[in-house]
This record gives sequence, C-alpha cells and structure tokens, in this order.
Amino acid sequence: MSDFMLPDIGEGIVECEVVEWRVAEGDVIEEDQPVVEVMTDKALVEITAPEAGRITRLHVPQGEIAKVHAPLFAYEAEGADSTETAASGGEPAEEASAASASTAAAPAAAPSTAASSTPDSASGSRGRAAKDFILPDIGEGIVECEVVEWRIQEGEPIAEDQPVVDVMTDKALVEITAPEAGVMSRLHVAQGEIARVHAPLYAYTPEAGVDEDEESGAAAERPSTPAATAERAPVREASSGGPDGVRGRGPYGRIPAAPAVRRLLREHDLSLEAVPGSGKQGRVLKEDVLNYIEQGGAASASGEKASAASQATAPASSAPSAPSQGEVRVEPLRGVRAVMARRMVESASTIPHFQYGEEIDVTALLALRERLKPLAQAEGARLTLMPFFMKAMALAVREAPILNARLNDDVSEIHYLPSVNVGMAVDSRTGLLVPNVKGVERRSLLEVAAEVQRLTEAARSGKVAQEDLRDGTISISNIGALGGTYAAPIINAPELAIVAIGKTQWLPRFDAEDRVVKRAIMTVTWAGDHRVIDGGTIARFCNAWKGYLEDPERMLLHLG
Repeated sequence: MSDFMLPDIGEGIVECEVVEWRVAEGDVIEEDQPVVEVMTDKALVEITAPEAGRITRLHVPQGEIAKVHAPLFAYEAEGADSTETAASGGEPAEEASAASASTAAAPAAAPSTAASSTPDSASGSRGRAAKDFILPDIGEGIVECEVVEWRIQEGEPIAEDQPVVDVMTDKALVEITAPEAGVMSRLHVAQGEIARVHAPLYAYTPEAGVDEDEESGAAAERPSTPAATAERAPVREASSGGPDGVRGRGPYGRIPAAPAVRRLLREHDLSLEAVPGSGKQGRVLKEDVLNYIEQGGAASASGEKASAASQATAPASSAPSAPSQGEVRVEPLRGVRAVMARRMVESASTIPHFQYGEEIDVTALLALRERLKPLAQAEGARLTLMPFFMKAMALAVREAPILNARLNDDVSEIHYLPSVNVGMAVDSRTGLLVPNVKGVERRSLLEVAAEVQRLTEAARSGKVAQEDLRDGTISISNIGALGGTYAAPIINAPELAIVAIGKTQWLPRFDAEDRVVKRAIMTVTWAGDHRVIDGGTIARFCNAWKGYLEDPERMLLHLG
C-alpha cells in the first residue's frame, strides 16, 4: 500500500481545500483517472491517479484542508503482492482461488512459509507494519530524480546508513542511505524510472519489527534453491506464448511493468506480452522496451500488415532490399545533461555575450609550480595550475569587482558579491558539472589546491554535494586539459563572466633584446555579459589577472 503525497500544485501554495472526491475507498482506479478536485487560493485543480490500483483510504475528508507534500490518499498499486490484496479482503474469488492453488502447488518445504507468507499482515497484527521511506528534499528546487541503481533488492536486510539507491537529479548523482536497520519490503520505483520528492521511494520493515517468521516470509518471496528458480522458467515462456498462458506473476496474473513502461509501450504501439522482461518475476523494464525497439520490434509490430501486403503485391523479379547499415540508438536526455541543455539555451538566448581573447606567458608560473609541487605533496595536496588561476582571479576582482557581481531578476540592480566563489567546469561521467571553491580570496594556495582536488574527484564520480554547486560567482573552463587551443564559452548564469583556458604551447617569442626565445604561451578567451560589462572593463580585469600569472611572485604581496 502506498500513500499519494499531494504534490506542488502552484508556486507558493502550501495547502488547499478538498472540494470533491471522485472515488471512494475500495474503488478501482486507472492510471491518470481523476481522483479528487482541490481548491487553491488561485484555481480549482484536478488530481489524477499516478498508476492503476485500488483506493484503500482517503486521508482528508471532503471540505477539509490538505497540506502539500502530506498524504492525500492511500492506494494499493496494480502490481502489489497478491497476499496483501487477500489480507485487505478486496481480492475477487477467482483470483483468491488462483492464489490458493499456487500455494498448494508449492514444494513440500513450504508449510512453515505458508504460515508466514503474509508478513505485512502478520506484522500489522503486532503493530509493526512495513514503513514507507519518503524521498526527502535532495537539492534546492529539485522535485524529481531518476533511479540509477538499486543497491538492495526486495527481501534483503539493510543496516542503518547503508547505501540503498543511487538517484540522478538535474545536478548530480545522489546516494540515498537507509534511515535504520531492517528488511527491504518493496521497491516502489523501478530502476530507470522517475521518483518524486516527498513520495514513497521504497518500503522496509524496521529491525524492531523483524522476527523469524517475517524473515522466513521475506525469504519465501525470492527463490533460494535451484528448484524454486526453475519454477519461474515456464511462467516466463508462457508470458510470451499463447493467449491461454499465464501472464506473469502479478496479483491479477499480469506481467509486472511500471506505469511509465506501459505508457512507453502504448506510444510505440507495442503489447506488453511481445517484450521479453528481464526484471524480477518477469518484470518488463524500460531497457527491455528500448532494446526491443532498437532491434526493430516497433517497426515489425506496427507495420506487420503493411509488410505482408507489400510482399503479396511485389513482383517475383524484385531484388531483395539491401540490409540496414545500422540502427539509431535512442537515449533519453535526463539529469545533468538535460539541465545543461536547458540552461545553455537560456543563457545564449537571453544574455548578450561579449568575447575577449588574450595570450598569457606562463613560463614563470610553470617553473614556480614545479618548485612548489614537492612541498604541496608533503602536505597531501596535488598542486595543478588551477589554484593559481583561481587565486590570481580573486586578486584581480579587486580592480574590477563588477566581474564578481550579478544582476537581479528584473535587471534593475547590480549586486556586488562579497566573496569570490570560483567555479570550474568538470567533464564528469554524468555530464558537465561546475562546482565552485568558496571564498578563494580568504584561502591559502594550499587550501585552494585541496578544494580543487576534492571537487574534481567528487564531480568525476558524479557525487558533488549540492552546496558545492550553488552560489558560484565567476567560472573557469579549462578546455586546454583536453587539448583545445581556443573556445567561446557560454556564461553560467546568473554569473556575469566566464573564461576558457586553452592548452599551453611552447612557442618562439622575442625577448627585450629582440632575441628569439622559447616561451610557454597559454590562450584564454573571456565571455562577459555585455549588459553590464564593456570591452574596457574586461580588458583591464584580464590585464590584472594576466599580470599575476606572468609574474606569480607578485601574488605574495597581496596574500592575506
């Protein structure tokens, strides 16, 4: 049984009045069926069912006030365990007899299991029912996330603070841990599906509510012997067989599949029986559907009649068509890549970018870094050029503070920020992330180097904390680390400037005596918000920054 949490239904709305329930307790509901009408202070809103199932309880009576992110009604999902349905007294007689028949056909070792095959109802009689884990706030403004990987399966024990699931938000990969010890009862959201903040993510039985009977009941739900595993094979084959075959192991003899998977099947005009499921109990996952489509399943399903007709009318002398050169691989745009796409389009289309390029001689900087590297390693820090770039930038901001400012929402005020939080673009496995080092002007070079190392490792693993991604004031994109010489960066709004650093090249240059010498030259390209930053301002700022990098020992005069 799952609680439906009243979602965000309008900006700033925290409660609403229940005007009319369209269903009653015990009613069967379909996915997207209207369930209740609620009145906010702005409009009448219709709430629909998230998936098919049966209403078990209405938490808020008609005419009462419902709170956003609080339970509105409880329902039993269509894919819930049949024993739970039987315990609630809502199972039809035919399904109940089918359930009893399957119990009678179980191995001889099942008598003790049969007595405990309804752990939820047993624990409920002792007041120790399974608890739903509600997905908490995992970042400012985040309302949903994608379940990337379940670390625990149904029936397995969990320990307090043990990693349970990895979820991907539009900013980073987040690891969700167990709030307390117990046994995993149910995974509400399948891998690859979307989980909602303040909605149930999984159910578990706390350790205090676990006894030998419950553990044996949980063990009965998963095969522990080869014989038990072998029993599933005929069911999987029958699920894709004739119309009289058993359609999976769900409560109504249906093949298990999440609502989003069923929707995807409808969009591609596919039947659930046609797609082989690789999940537990033959569950059809989204990956199964996408793989089936890539293999030509959608085309063969939707064009079967057309193909037969064309074969019937084709002349006998027609040559066979050439084989396909390859299939198009479809990958949904989600998580960090999705938000990056949205923000880059917004930034490029709403901010007038002003580009400014320069060359910087970093010969002295490279020599200084080589002298300091052993000392930094002794302190446990890896000294790259990035800490020097950041420290010099924080010093240059003193001469042009507008580059460390931002505009308010209606573009009527410039807010000069007191701290220089330098962001650095990192090419992570989840997409482009821009964590930032806070308060660079107050940190030593070693402290900045340690933060750069920490943030780089966290970003590449996709596990950056939300606070490390917020409140950046100016950014650096080190494209040169990948071999690029020039780039035209896009501003990371609401910041006003970003610099792209190209690779360092050893090039011939003239010295003060007009002799040709070998120098390390690095190219940089600035992008500034031309609404408030003009060419002269960015040139003066870049010259100050360049001065610190070309003569790095000058920075010693200004370090606090």
